[in-house]
Amino acid sequence: MRKDYSLEKRKYVIGGFIAVIVLIYIIRLFNLQVTNDKYKESADSNAFLKRVIYPSRGLIYDRNGKLVVFNKPAYDVMLIPKDVGEFDTLALCSALNLTKEQLADKWADMKNPRKNPGYSAYTPQKLISQLSIEDYGKFQEKLNLFPGFFVQKRTVRNYAYPAAANILGNIREVSVKDIDRDRYYRRGDYTGDLGIEKSYEVALRGQKGIEILMKDAYGRIKGKYEDGIYDISPESGKNLTLSIDIELQEYGEKLMQGKIGAIVAIEPKTGEILALVTSPNYDPSLLVGKDRGKNYAALVQDPLKPLYDRALQGAYPPGSTFKPTQGLILLQEGIVNLNTMYPCHHGYVNGLRVGCHGHASPISLKPALQTSCNAYFCWGLKNMIDKSGTKAANQLTKWKDYMVEMGYGYRLGVDLPSESRGFIPNADYYSNSFRGSNWSANTIISISIGQGEVLATPLQIANLCATVANRGFFYTPHVVKEIADSVIDPKYKEAHRPKIKKEYYEAVAEGMRMAVTGGTCRLANLPDIEVCGKTGTAQNPHGRDHSAFIGFAPYQDPKIAVCVYVENAGFGAAYGVPIGSLMIEKYLKGEISEARKGIEQRMLTSNTIETSGVKKH
Repeated sequence: MRKDYSLEKRKYVIGGFIAVIVLIYIIRLFNLQVTNDKYKESADSNAFLKRVIYPSRGLIYDRNGKLVVFNKPAYDVMLIPKDVGEFDTLALCSALNLTKEQLADKWADMKNPRKNPGYSAYTPQKLISQLSIEDYGKFQEKLNLFPGFFVQKRTVRNYAYPAAANILGNIREVSVKDIDRDRYYRRGDYTGDLGIEKSYEVALRGQKGIEILMKDAYGRIKGKYEDGIYDISPESGKNLTLSIDIELQEYGEKLMQGKIGAIVAIEPKTGEILALVTSPNYDPSLLVGKDRGKNYAALVQDPLKPLYDRALQGAYPPGSTFKPTQGLILLQEGIVNLNTMYPCHHGYVNGLRVGCHGHASPISLKPALQTSCNAYFCWGLKNMIDKSGTKAANQLTKWKDYMVEMGYGYRLGVDLPSESRGFIPNADYYSNSFRGSNWSANTIISISIGQGEVLATPLQIANLCATVANRGFFYTPHVVKEIADSVIDPKYKEAHRPKIKKEYYEAVAEGMRMAVTGGTCRLANLPDIEVCGKTGTAQNPHGRDHSAFIGFAPYQDPKIAVCVYVENAGFGAAYGVPIGSLMIEKYLKGEISEARKGIEQRMLTSNTIETSGVKKH
């Protein structure tokens, strides 16, 4: 009898079809029960309410133990959409101090999956954040009228001082990108924005807790599930101790009122930043509460840019504050020794002219630092770049390498966001600028006195001053001194030593001391503190020159190194020196002597913005 192979094949086709259907059901069941939380959430939400318990954010203290940033309670209006019953819209608007249109907008934002990724009708959603205590009290009294609504308690920041906003930063509501980047967050959470609130966010935020509550068939809370044994307690964020002296910071901000610029003060032997002033500044409490958005928009639109941290981001020509670096390089390269003298007939004259002011001529290195002689450093750079038997490009590369070792041209790595790198030109830059044609020292002579293409941040300039104070080494500047129950990044404990002999730093420090006792920094000469300093008057093609100063004290046991940079303020001695010397005296003595009260008052009340050409807000 002949076998029917078509029937045999049909049996396998039907069996395979059944197997595929069974496989589809298995995959679907796996998806519903394991990978898809929707039905689990639905089932759980009928019996449980999982309420997030937000941890207290870490407190922030200054170096002397003064509390700078702490927390205060805030109240968010939450709801579970599935549990929301009928309610009086006008009554809700009245209780929350909203218009119907505002409530409708907030409701739409809450349900918008683009603005609120992961929205679910079965889980708690935030409708309104940071109710005032008054509005919270009014809403709490009527909460029973709004089924499905509840209040989530959390904390927001409060500030003990109206200062250091650029250092502290602030907190803001998380964005979609924040949620995508870190699963810790969900819509309505807060994260650090700017300053140490951003750079130390993980340490400060702590860990959330969970409270599981039982609900009855009508959705009413009946108490904790299993007496709370499955609850997870929150872990508070870690407290931070800053290296900042908050009183010195506040004093620096007062000195800089009415001015555009920055002050950076560093403890040389540790790299700890004592003050980091940017001006104009703002009160950090402006970015807390329901007016945060309005206040932030006003700060963004302010033409004086108070959100721009000039201490870290401002890239300025360093002017004559750059001359100590030049002296160190010339000594190390053997271009000069302490007895080498160059002529200065009111400036450098060698095929072109760079002006200078009257002083003795010829002049050696220490008196050149004392009097801020332009010609000396121009001649020194020329003799290095155009050195016989070398190529200008190779010599400039050496020069740049020294600059980078001393902290210029790249970010130092401070523990704050948005640090600028400044700019130190290299040989390729000039070859491209001059389209391959030959260039020499005279072509780039302005970099010898901190002008031309050279740009540096006040932080970098202050760091150079700290290096001279230490006679040849520096620590990466940082604003956090301690993290509770933890350690700071080891890189802040590592000394950096440029390849320049200690004896040359000693010579430069002596020249800076001479500048204070009988040179361009005489206003910084304090009767009982040996101050070393260097002025800077940086040319500005857009208006008046910038006034700059670097200084450290005491001479033999430095405890503070400072950089002051005031835009459009004229000579370094006009504003840079008096402000820098006041910061040094305030830190070392705790107060300003009666003999210098007049200088202090003049700096506190002077205004350089009115003459800078920048339109006031």
